[in-house]
Amino acid sequence: MKLRHKVLIVDDEPQIRRLITTALARADYIALEAANARETMERVRHERPDVVLLDLGLPDRDGLELVPLIKGQCDATLIVVSARDATEEKVAALDLGADDYLTKPFDTDELLARLRVALRNRTTRGGASAAVIAGDVAIDLLERRVTKNGEEVHLTPKEYRVIAQLAKFPGRVITHEQIMAQVWPHELEHHVEYLRVLVRSLRQKLEDDPQRPQIISNELGIGYRLRMVGEPQS
Repeated sequence: MKLRHKVLIVDDEPQIRRLITTALARADYIALEAANARETMERVRHERPDVVLLDLGLPDRDGLELVPLIKGQCDATLIVVSARDATEEKVAALDLGADDYLTKPFDTDELLARLRVALRNRTTRGGASAAVIAGDVAIDLLERRVTKNGEEVHLTPKEYRVIAQLAKFPGRVITHEQIMAQVWPHELEHHVEYLRVLVRSLRQKLEDDPQRPQIISNELGIGYRLRMVGEPQS
């Protein structure tokens, strides 16, 4: 019997919940609903969803406050789905523990693609594989080895730290600060331009067309993500 994943939709607008519920039903997910923070935490505790789609504009509590509470209650992947499109809101949600951020209005096909990536990542974190595949690039986190079309790619230690940090959370946006803390752990002041130089160098080595990257995706003003096969363009 096929395991059907449970997805909790948290939104105070009934029409949005209906739209997402219909899309999830077509894709054979089990849709759960919550209209406010209280219902959300009850659902999280009792239903143990695999994924939570969280709107930030809830009537009884700011959705940002729920991010660490949800992550502390269960191991669900948390995708923020919100009309708030300010960079600082996205960075705050990701820094608090959100796994992804989708801005309203959204395309349901993109939402379903993000869900597939999120669920694939849960399987990887569960120990299915230590190797991450992004297009024709493979990142082996155990062997600390990166290959493209089966050929090993020579990376500097800092370049490897960047790609490894992205590969630990494939498909998820990793903020500039999160990456820089891993690459330059002992420096008190981080300069994002240094990171941009490393990413440009990585794209030269890993991308077929560095000017139109398909593997290392830029989230403007926020950070980067390792885009997996089948994941939509940002």
